[in-house]
Amino acid sequence: MTWLAVGVYAVYLVVGFVVRTVIQVRKTGDSGFRGLSGRRGSAEWWAGVLFVAALLVGVCAPVAGLMGLPTIAWLDHGAVNVFGVLLSSAGLILTLAAQLRMGSEWRIGVDETEQTTLVTDGLFALVRNPIFTAMALTGLGLTLMVPNMVAVAGLAALVIALQLQVRVVEEPYLCRLHRDAYASYAATVGRFWPGLGKAGTVRAAASTDAPAALGGSS
Repeated sequence: MTWLAVGVYAVYLVVGFVVRTVIQVRKTGDSGFRGLSGRRGSAEWWAGVLFVAALLVGVCAPVAGLMGLPTIAWLDHGAVNVFGVLLSSAGLILTLAAQLRMGSEWRIGVDETEQTTLVTDGLFALVRNPIFTAMALTGLGLTLMVPNMVAVAGLAALVIALQLQVRVVEEPYLCRLHRDAYASYAATVGRFWPGLGKAGTVRAAASTDAPAALGGSS
């Protein structure tokens, strides 16, 4: 199962990042990478740092297992491992589907000077951040395949990074850019899961310099 986790993770990195970047470059001439946001030590900066850390730990977890790191006994069972395979595979497919639906609007990171189109159909009609939801599912699946403490730490870093990226970086940016359109969208579509995390009140920023306010439950 550990070697299978290595294989699944390798496919995930290649399909979700390498292949998607190649597609983006061929379509637009631009990679879509925007790098870290915010000043060093800010919440925006930590979102990017934790995301990179989660990707690195994702590699380290199965390697640590191969080197003899013990698993968490109550999670290391055949049925749990198989469920992890199914979950990570589903996450991989959903990640690619959501990325492709974004088309030329796909980005990693935010550039405040860009004018992007708000995508609200396909998987984006079910949740506002389907790529991040799919990434979390993949991370959880890989953790269940190789349930050691390194994998758990990587999953925790990923979840925190995604929460920060959405709440502190991307949603305020989209609210400033799309104003009423994003307010209406956020009020009717859940943040990470259908029906959950709808923004009950969303005020578009009065200017591009003013922070957007999003209310609602997570």
